Amino acid sequence: MGVPKRKPSKSRMRMRRAYNSVLKLPQIGVCPHCAASYRPHRVCPSCGFYKERQVISIKAKA
Repeated sequence: MGVPKRKPSKSRMRMRRAYNSVLKLPQIGVCPHCAASYRPHRVCPSCGFYKERQVISIKAKA
């Protein structure tokens, strides 16, 4: 089993940890029907469409 010869510097450790936080940011797409932002692979909350089909009906807000 490999063992590190030297301790990683604070700079290297912090760079690695900073990049890990970037990976966890939520990705946002644009709905092709209503141009609202939504999370991918989920039903659009404003129009109810998913993969070119209407899955749920959304009532108009007053």
